[in-house]
Amino acid sequence: MDLNPALQTFIAECQELLTQMEESLLQLENDSGNRDLLDAVFRAAHTIKGSAGLFGFDPIVRFTHQVETLLDRLRDGELVLSSALSALLLRCGDHIGALILPITTDAPLADDLINADAALSAELAAIGTTDAAAGTDVAADLWSISLRFGPEVLRNGMDPLSFIRYLSTLGELVEVQTRYDRLPSFTEIDPEACYLDFDIRLRSDADRATIDGVFDFVRDDCEILIQPPTSHTEQVLERIAEFPANHTLLGEILVASTALTPAQLDAGLAAQQAATDVPGSAPPLGEILVAGGTVAPVVVDAALDRQQQLRQQKSQDNRLIRVDADKLDQLITLVGELVIAGSGIHAGAQRAGLSDIVESAATLARLVEEVRDSALGLRMVQIGPTFQRFQRVVRDVSREIGKDIELEISGGDTELDKTVVERIGDPLMHLVRNAMDHGIEPTEQRLAAGKTARARVGLHAYHDSGSIVIEVSDDGGGLNTEKIRLKAVERGLLSASATPTTQEINQLIFEPGFSTADAVSNLSGRGVGMDVVRRNIEALRGTIDIDSQPGSGTTVRIRLPLTLAIIDGFLVGLGAARYVLPLDVVVECIELSAADRRAVTDQGFLNIRGEALPVLRLRDAFDLGDHDCRRENIVVVRFGALKAGLVVDELLGELQTVIKPLGKLFSFLQGISGSTILGSGDVALILDVPGLIKRAEAHRSQGLSVA
Repeated sequence: MDLNPALQTFIAECQELLTQMEESLLQLENDSGNRDLLDAVFRAAHTIKGSAGLFGFDPIVRFTHQVETLLDRLRDGELVLSSALSALLLRCGDHIGALILPITTDAPLADDLINADAALSAELAAIGTTDAAAGTDVAADLWSISLRFGPEVLRNGMDPLSFIRYLSTLGELVEVQTRYDRLPSFTEIDPEACYLDFDIRLRSDADRATIDGVFDFVRDDCEILIQPPTSHTEQVLERIAEFPANHTLLGEILVASTALTPAQLDAGLAAQQAATDVPGSAPPLGEILVAGGTVAPVVVDAALDRQQQLRQQKSQDNRLIRVDADKLDQLITLVGELVIAGSGIHAGAQRAGLSDIVESAATLARLVEEVRDSALGLRMVQIGPTFQRFQRVVRDVSREIGKDIELEISGGDTELDKTVVERIGDPLMHLVRNAMDHGIEPTEQRLAAGKTARARVGLHAYHDSGSIVIEVSDDGGGLNTEKIRLKAVERGLLSASATPTTQEINQLIFEPGFSTADAVSNLSGRGVGMDVVRRNIEALRGTIDIDSQPGSGTTVRIRLPLTLAIIDGFLVGLGAARYVLPLDVVVECIELSAADRRAVTDQGFLNIRGEALPVLRLRDAFDLGDHDCRRENIVVVRFGALKAGLVVDELLGELQTVIKPLGKLFSFLQGISGSTILGSGDVALILDVPGLIKRAEAHRSQGLSVA
């Protein structure tokens, strides 16, 4: 039997549970009294332990059991979640994750991992021995047992007192009362019959099954009612709340939570069957158990609620399926080829003048578009889990550098391609750490400036113009523009007489090796990182900008495409060459008149409805030479807050575009972000709209003609 798929599922689920565990612990630091969060941490540890036990991963089971014991004491109120205890639990979560890693390679535990395991186990054991006696007292409570012996007990050779003596071996008999309610008159007494009833109060930490098992030999000859102590009822309710979704039968939930024994369940089911007058009209099992005094109503209600939750959860789980990412990539690739083939059929039918095939090809194109959107949707994931990882980063780094910083998150439900999410993590990590180390001032400076002692770092995501925007912001002191300028002059990046804009100066921090830090810290100051951030963002066909206000803070804004595979495009022509613009950035198309052509040549911009629009002639940008074209057009494009006009020869309409990378050989090309294959088999280049807009803006700001 191949267990590898099951192991992969186990590892994936453990990683998800550890993430949930960490998030709940971080929230508990600000809301220590939230029982739901504490229960969530306990359930995560409990589930990991149980799953690891199924596969025989004893180190995980043993260590997680110690963590579970500590969490159980926190839930019982024996311990208070302090900052030190929270830090210990976070380290324990990290260690559980480290114990899971060797499973992927089937390697033995390394020595450093074994040593870390021993050290953490010792810390947990030291906490666990505190107030052990008190914990025992809390666990022990009084059971109420009512015994009504049947008349045949003595004739069957059973001694009622022997059962009471055996109960004393399970704990302390606090009270034993004998009742004689059934004792007849002296003349009617049968000397061989039993008329004794007992009410017993027992202090014991034994479970219900053990106490119930005392009466196995007389169960058919007497009536037994066992009422658990208050603490046991609370434990039962907790077990019900944690009952796994493997089974959803009421009886199984009650037995598994020790609310009743298997024998009591069988008796309840037999009573239910006996009470059935018409097939299918049996009274509910819960009502029978409550009426017979076997289970408290509150326990049955809790079990019924849990049963409903499990059924809903099971229904939801049945709708989900785990799919290997490579299979999704293969599907996207095939859909891309289908898009190209469909375009070829449509183009061929148009050339041949086959109207019926053109119509069929149009229908095919619509269906392919729907398949494309569905396929791309399979790869879309929310960025929220990526953002949540930084809660731990902000907590640990803020303590390391001695600053009080909180993380503010919004837009976590924003979706984008899984590949983008995976590759954006490292750039975000550097930006967040940089904001904490450089952006946030020391507490004394914040208070002197009238700010709150607690600083804020924000992670925000939202959709804009067919792209996703991710912002990393802080409420620190902002960038020191003059200091950046002087450093750039010192390094030869800027001439002393230059008068760049504030935005251009701020962009200098992305230059390789650039740093204004006065001292090197563990986090930053070596001049590496920000240039890598920009390269990684640009590799995702994205852009990065900085908006900084002195004394108020800084916002780094990353703009990324939603997907890296297929887009809707707008095809334009320059002579025989074909180029594709992402349709999401196209605002409008305008015919270029003779007067406008002269304005573009002389000024580099046009007045469009009272707005100065920078214009870039693509023929000049790509050095294609002059072309005798009677008619030219301007495609107005927008990226973020910037707009520009691109002069082209022809407007060829919309199409679905499969993006193909150009490769390292053509990585130096400016204004081009990729390529695609048209239905005719020709290659068309995909234009880098952000780069072209910035180029048009730069020419205009320098007073140069772009014609």
